[in-house]
Amino acid sequence: MSHPGASVPEVAKVFGLNEKQLIDDLQLVWMCGLPGHTPGDLIDVSWDGGEILIDNADTIARPLKLGVDEASALLVALRMLGELPEFAGGEVLGRVVAKLEQAAGDGAAAVSTQVTVEVEAAPGALATVTDAARRKRRLSLVYYTPGRDEVAPREVDPLRVVLVDGRHYLEGWCYRAEAMRMFRVDRIQEVAVLDVPADPPAEAEPMDVTQGVFRPSDTDELVELEVTPSGRWISEYYPVEEVEELGEGRQRVALRARDQGWLVRLALRLGDSGRVVRPESLAERVAETAKRTLANYEGSL
Repeated sequence: MSHPGASVPEVAKVFGLNEKQLIDDLQLVWMCGLPGHTPGDLIDVSWDGGEILIDNADTIARPLKLGVDEASALLVALRMLGELPEFAGGEVLGRVVAKLEQAAGDGAAAVSTQVTVEVEAAPGALATVTDAARRKRRLSLVYYTPGRDEVAPREVDPLRVVLVDGRHYLEGWCYRAEAMRMFRVDRIQEVAVLDVPADPPAEAEPMDVTQGVFRPSDTDELVELEVTPSGRWISEYYPVEEVEELGEGRQRVALRARDQGWLVRLALRLGDSGRVVRPESLAERVAETAKRTLANYEGSL
């Protein structure tokens, strides 16, 4: 925008790209803009004749300035990434953090250094399961399942380790479940590589995680929730079967889940921004759990 009419070869050279990469990036600009996503809301870009012209982009004419809270959150997230094995010893992340600290000022840098994110997993779990998957060796795990509040041993033939929504998962054939399972690495409390080659059955196939890890089945319980505008994140965060707009920003959301304990925790998390419509048994369980929790608070005062 500061150099209207700059040529494709010139801009590609400045940003260290080849011309095809630059054109691919420019094509994404057509999808960017303000909420509403109508043609009048989106940025217009053209490169006919080799000259790049950008229009309808006044909202990004000035560089983005992060607030202290935004910059702090970003710095904390970057430092957490730096702790992951795949980034260990990398210089790029360190340079990004240094530049962001300089741009954000002392306030954000001071706040972010006081925050530590700790992942409660077995030491070296990610490196161990990644190595076992690469060498095709069976794993012995002690794994925490929050839905059942259970810690149990498992033997798993690993197929792969994937990163989904910012979390690492081990995918493999679980001999306890006799089925394919996804294990969140930060819930692995103990892990050991066995002196046994991984030998999953022929039906063991990796799942498609492009839409997330959780995949409800038709046999899981169907639950209906009514949420206020502040509870609409439910339909964006979880796979839902149906969403009905009720007016004034409210929604009725239908979703499936195999564990009612998880549903109780979800309903309590919603607080006054949502309620269980059906099944009635779940609504009653949520109410009873809320009463017991409140009684515990009152008893501690």
